[in-house]
Amino acid sequence: MEKFYLTTPIYYPSGKFHIGTAYTEVLADCINRYKRLQGYDTFFLTGTDEHGQKIESKAKEAGLNPKEYVDKQAKQAKELWEKMNINYTKYIRTTDEYHIKACQKIFEKFLAQGDIYKGEYEGWYCEPCESYFTETQLVDGKCPDCGREVKKMKEEAYFFNMKKYVDKLLKYYEDHPDFIKPAYRKTEMINNFIKPGLEDLCVTRTSFDWGIKVLSDEKHVIYVWLDALMNYLTALGYTSDDDSLFKKYWEPDVQFVGKDIARFHLIYWPIFLMALDLPLPKTIVVHNWITMKDGKMSKSKGNVIYPDDLIEKYGLDATKYFLLREVPTSSDGLFTPENFVARYNFDLCNDLSNLLNRTVSMVNKYFGGIVPEYNGIKNEVDESYEEDAKNVINEFENNMKEYEIANALQSIWTFVARTNKYIDETSPWVLAKEVEGESDKEKEEKLEKLKSTMYHLIAGLREIAILIRPVMNDTSDNILRQIGIDSKTITFDSLKEFKEIKNVKVIEKGEPIFMRLNSDEEVEYIKNLMKK
Repeated sequence: MEKFYLTTPIYYPSGKFHIGTAYTEVLADCINRYKRLQGYDTFFLTGTDEHGQKIESKAKEAGLNPKEYVDKQAKQAKELWEKMNINYTKYIRTTDEYHIKACQKIFEKFLAQGDIYKGEYEGWYCEPCESYFTETQLVDGKCPDCGREVKKMKEEAYFFNMKKYVDKLLKYYEDHPDFIKPAYRKTEMINNFIKPGLEDLCVTRTSFDWGIKVLSDEKHVIYVWLDALMNYLTALGYTSDDDSLFKKYWEPDVQFVGKDIARFHLIYWPIFLMALDLPLPKTIVVHNWITMKDGKMSKSKGNVIYPDDLIEKYGLDATKYFLLREVPTSSDGLFTPENFVARYNFDLCNDLSNLLNRTVSMVNKYFGGIVPEYNGIKNEVDESYEEDAKNVINEFENNMKEYEIANALQSIWTFVARTNKYIDETSPWVLAKEVEGESDKEKEEKLEKLKSTMYHLIAGLREIAILIRPVMNDTSDNILRQIGIDSKTITFDSLKEFKEIKNVKVIEKGEPIFMRLNSDEEVEYIKNLMKK
């Protein structure tokens, strides 16, 4: 069985996760489910980044020691991922003992081979981002990533010699066009960070204690970004007595990161791996943000929306669908209450739920709930529909291969619309009336056309249910249950079996999978959620 290793960043635990943070996890979970549906043996890693000065400060503000603080936050993160049915394989915490030991070994390896040297750091430091910047990298004297105030810092530190690997990194960029998606992020890294002169990276601190101690110089703690990035290796047992998972799954097939941490993953991370003489990830996908009408989500603006609030009111599948449909990889997505309710009412209720309801109702009315088998009737309408059914699978696969999930969902909903149009083209209610009034020969012809129509509708719904499965698992199960197909038999390969549905009976009365919302009331409800 082919292996597939995917990761999300490990998250800094700082309270409730809003939909922007949850998006990364939903995106990775979708790919993980898709790959499993294809038959891959997947390993999906996530976790929490639990060291550093800002965590030490946050814990102090909360009246807790740092370990108590991160324990509480990690528990909250796990509870949210459980609520969102994020099907990860392993959850790593950078306070895990095995991770600490591995990071210490890696640091000493870098030191021994001359990649790390001791010096003194003086520059600008952003505590929320835990990042150092030169004077020229600041924007209006503030952090270029988050816009907050920076502090002048001076302390003894160890540095990683980035300049040693910069030419090798640029050559890797050139030779591996699929390494960074979307491609413009590579240009961004080169123009903004590498061409101006890549600074050596400060990799230890002495001004606080909450971190992994350097074995050979214990007054230093390992800088959080060296510590955090190593989780992708240590979670698989790298440097441990049992590195079987590492041997099985390395290198990562895809790593998903938000654009705010692109620099760390597209420059520092591959250089660290080069220094360790390890294969680099096949692809790193940098996604954009979910923004609001007035910009980035912020508690001070009163425009933050939390996924658990949406799930409680509108369900998990609707929430996941909106997040993945609204954020294309290459640009920011926009959240508005109006957009959310519109997607729910039009895409999920009007288009999908009504299609299922109409189909189940007609199969019951015309054939007592028994789905006719494929009869090979050749007419222009059915052949056109079958061709469109093949095309949507190809479009979906191509988009998923490029990790363009929003486009993949668009292709599915184009087919949902096409299936609704197919009902109008075939007019089953007209065929049913004609069957009643025609001569025996003509009646048989009309009956076969009606059978063919019902079969194609069920086959189309089955295809839709399989395609949406990586995003909307419960909805997929519900559709398959209503059309009489066992979801346990479903794989991605079963999409090839368009003409092979046999011995199927739909449920006696269709059940709406989404109920239409009152737009004005629900928009107001979501606006109030954002003011919490």
